[in-house]
Amino acid sequence: MSRRRALFALALVAGTLAVVGLAAPPPRAQGPADVRAAADASAIARGRSLFVSGCSSCHGMDARGRPGRGPSVIGAGAAAADFYLSTGRMPLAEPRDEPTRAPPAYRRSDIRALVAYIAALGGPTIPRVAPQQGRLREGVHAFADHCAGCHQIVGRGGIATGAVAPPLQEATPTQIAEAVRIGPYVMPRFSERQIDAQTLDDLVRYVRSTRHPDDRGGWGIGNLGPVPEGMVAWLLAGVALLIVARLIGERTS
Repeated sequence: MSRRRALFALALVAGTLAVVGLAAPPPRAQGPADVRAAADASAIARGRSLFVSGCSSCHGMDARGRPGRGPSVIGAGAAAADFYLSTGRMPLAEPRDEPTRAPPAYRRSDIRALVAYIAALGGPTIPRVAPQQGRLREGVHAFADHCAGCHQIVGRGGIATGAVAPPLQEATPTQIAEAVRIGPYVMPRFSERQIDAQTLDDLVRYVRSTRHPDDRGGWGIGNLGPVPEGMVAWLLAGVALLIVARLIGERTS
């Protein structure tokens, strides 16, 4: 009799578990949003590790900066991180050096991870830019108004107060847009109220057109502007005058 009771109790427990199993909702399948969230979390964690090993000596372990070494990057945003890392301006050999364009120190996958970590600390996102939708005529005017004073009218660079304005021939459309929005180093930052999205597209299209300018006057002389052109003109004119004077002059006894 006790054996029958034991078998009955075992059957009752098994039936209860089967009913509970049927009533429980099936596990939720991972959707695209879950996959992206997991990938983002992984990238942020990897970026944090790269930041600690390569950036914290100047920007601090907590990313709040270190006096005399480097500023806080909290709120710097993805745009600043991508610009400085993709153009090789960071990391600096010496904290007081001017950041200049160089080959990137990190692989693109590492840059993406670092950008993900800095983006998680808040700040501007990487701007979207479509130079193919830009208007060349308007881009010339926008560049002349906002950029030519330092970068020269065809983007060959120049001297600015306290820094050297770099040439723009190697900059990608995204890097140009990032520089406009974040104002790297001593460059002023332009908000969307000052340069809206359409004007930004215009400006980027013009900058790209300066890589192969139409030198209708002949010899471009590096497209460096009127000063070197004037110097070359005076030099050539002086040589020509000396040759003419030598041909028509008379030797004194």
